Order: sequence, then structure tokens, then C-alpha cells
Amino acid sequence: MIAEPVSQHATPAEEAAFLDRVKKFVDDYVWPNSLAWENDQLPLDVFKRCAEIGLMQMTVPKNLGGHGYSCKAYAEACRLLATGDPALSMNVAAINALCTAHFVEFAHPEQREKYLPGCLSGDIQLAWGLTEPDAGSDARQVKTVAEPMADKPGYWKINGQKMFITNGGRAQLIIIIARTGEKELSAFLVETDQPGFKLTGRIPTVGVKASWTAQFELVDAVGWHTPCTFEQAIGLLQRGRVGIAAMALGIAERAQELALAYSKQREQFNRRLCDMQSVQNMLADSEMEIEAARLLVDKAARIYDDHGDVVKAASMAKLYSSETANRVTNRAIQIHGGRGMVPEHRVEKLWRDAKLTEIGEGCSEIQRMIIAKQALR
Repeated sequence: MIAEPVSQHATPAEEAAFLDRVKKFVDDYVWPNSLAWENDQLPLDVFKRCAEIGLMQMTVPKNLGGHGYSCKAYAEACRLLATGDPALSMNVAAINALCTAHFVEFAHPEQREKYLPGCLSGDIQLAWGLTEPDAGSDARQVKTVAEPMADKPGYWKINGQKMFITNGGRAQLIIIIARTGEKELSAFLVETDQPGFKLTGRIPTVGVKASWTAQFELVDAVGWHTPCTFEQAIGLLQRGRVGIAAMALGIAERAQELALAYSKQREQFNRRLCDMQSVQNMLADSEMEIEAARLLVDKAARIYDDHGDVVKAASMAKLYSSETANRVTNRAIQIHGGRGMVPEHRVEKLWRDAKLTEIGEGCSEIQRMIIAKQALR
């Protein structure tokens, strides 16, 4: 009798148990600490805590030490985390979609053996380094240059600058996108505890403040080449966009929850706010847009899991969800009135955090270009 092949993907029951753990983690630990983190940064042990419940292993198949969760489960985890702290959701989304996924798709066995266990345990913090002072939406304008080391096959010397790198100030290992020729780019594993890596500062941001967004220089830094083209590496952004869309959805859901609760208990002119038609209109619009965003996120995740062409669906989910998050958080502040501008009511933080979702993983203008290009094919 021939044995059935062992699946490298999680079962629905395993994913359900995982998401229950994530929800408990958010309720018990993330949401209660979110305001304190914003005044400083995500705590040093947060990624180890995330690893303990499976958040660092989501996109890695079981045969490589991960859990093999679906894109649907990945998106749901990002959504849940964002209801607690969007900065943590952004970091976890990027680590899974861009960093550990890079090891799965492009790293050779020696690279996986050296780094992947520490990445999955949370002992090695990760970042993905694409953006530069002159290369943002136009990623092909990357000026960081890599040159092969004649005396060390597989290793390259890298020179350039990177900025707006999520978790870049805390990462021990960064996947750097660098130019290997006039028109060619590729990716390299760069350890940050080497003389060639020079952290030049933490970038203060209006939202997702708890994340250590960094800029740094590479001066003859040694990078270990992962054999992939730029097109292959940048393709990881598709699942990343689904994650940011889910993050935006989580932000919108939490803001709506707070707006609903406040409208029920706050009275003006001898009436609850929720009994006023103008407030009801805002709440109704937010409910409708959140539901539409949820359907777009679910659709993109399903297409990804079915190995379909997810480009258009991912951009639609990311674009609509991010703009929904900004509209919903703005309405939540309006419903709270003056209290909406006060930190302890949380909606102003969610409003600031939501803006990042319109920019990260490709700004709204880029998403519209992608959607139009796909529609015109």
C-alpha cells in the first residue's frame, strides 16, 4: 500500500486553533499595551511572543519548519493584529510576506539552514530593504550596487542607502535589493552586525510609531546572494498587499467598534448620538465600506490560495481597504468630537495609523495603475 504524501500545509482545524490564539494574544496583550508602545517602540521580546503562537511561521511550509498556513489565515491574522496594534500587524505582515517567504522561494539550502530556524523562533529579527531616497514607487530606480567578491563565491560587496525600512533599526538580518547590472537587480542577505552596515537613524512617523522605521548606509557591506531576479523578488508584494489590506480592514473595524460604542453612550441635546440621523449615516457608510473591504480581502486571499492570478485582486483589496480605513477612522473622530483628538480614546491613533496603509506596499496611485493595466489587457 502506497502511503499518502504528507501535506506541507495546515489543516482548517489547525488554522482555526491558530487564529483563536492570535485573538487571545491581541485581547490580552496587544490592545492593552498599544498606547504605551506608541510612546516608545515595540518591546524587544514581542517577536518571540509572536513566534510562540505561530505568527512568525505563517508563510513557511511544514517541511521547512513553518506551519504552512493559507493566505486566508495569514490575512486574518494580520487583521486581528491590526485591531490591537497596527504597527505590530505591519511588521508581522512584512516579515511573513517578504522575508520568510523569500527564504522559501529563493534561498538555497545552506542559507535556510543558517538563518531560517532563528527567523521562525523570533531570535533573528528581519527586514526587507527596497526603498531608497530616490527609489520608492519607481522601484527600478534603485541605486544600491552589488559587486561579486572574487575571493568569496556567492558573496557580494554592497554599497548604497536605504530608507523607510520597516523594523530596519532592530533587524539582525535584512534582505537587500541591489543592482547587479545596468538593468538587473537581485536580492542579498545582509547581516547588520558588520562594519559595512551603518544605521543612520530612526525615522519618526506620524502613524505606526511603535515600529522602528529606519534609514541606513551600506559601505562595502557583505551580502550573501539569493538567486532570484528582481521580478521574482518583487512578486512577493502580491501576498504583502493582501496583508496590508487586511491590516487596513482591522484598523477600520476597531475604529467602527469604538465609534458605535461612543455613539450609544454619549448624549447631546437630550438624545444619544446614535439616535441622530447624521451620525447614523456615518455609521451606516462605515458598515457598508468595511463589509465591501472584507469581501475584497477574502477574494484576493482565495485567489492566492488557489494559485490564480492575484495581481488585480490584491491591488483592489489593498486600494479599497486602505481608503476605507482612512474614511472610517475620520468618521470615528468626527463622532467622538473633541474627545476624538485625545489619545486615550484611541481613534486618533487609528486615524494616524491608517494613513500608512495607503502608502506602504505600493501607494494608492500605483494600485490604480496596476488595476487599470490589468483591466486593459
